[in-house]
Amino acid sequence: MTPGGRPVTMVAAVADNGVIGAARGIPWKIQADWDHFKALTTGHVLLMGRTTHEGIGRPLPGRTTVVLTGDTGWSDEGVHVAHSVTEALALADRLLDGTPADRQVMVAGGAAVYAAALPFADEQVISEIHLSPEGDTFYPGFDRTEWQEVRREPRDGFEIVWWRRTEEAVRRRLEG
Repeated sequence: MTPGGRPVTMVAAVADNGVIGAARGIPWKIQADWDHFKALTTGHVLLMGRTTHEGIGRPLPGRTTVVLTGDTGWSDEGVHVAHSVTEALALADRLLDGTPADRQVMVAGGAAVYAAALPFADEQVISEIHLSPEGDTFYPGFDRTEWQEVRREPRDGFEIVWWRRTEEAVRRRLEG
């Protein structure tokens, strides 16, 4: 969760071998997954790394984008910039202030941003892509005992899987 209590959801497309990227791009094109990503993230704050943002080339319409970068001099038109995950989540709270309670932070990569945001995540929505492409970017491993699969939706060539952090894991996180 964000410091203000907004949910944080990791959204990723992950190949069977854990690959999420290759040469600063996604090594597959599955329109149905892009459509799912758009429907899931529209209306929310989208948190992504600078390399991911630059790979897309523009802010995605219908979403407020926060770009996480270590470069304190970096900026780009139409996005907000943060230099740590905690700063990004606090910024997201401010951006979401006054919006409906169901609005949340959607983490959209890359690998370093996923790894840094995972401890704050409440849910993961992972498109399991049934391919094993070559790649240089991987989704971080996570302790599956801390997560419960709550829904699985088969699609052509992939499955969308919803994971929720277990109550026990949430309790442990809150206790510090």
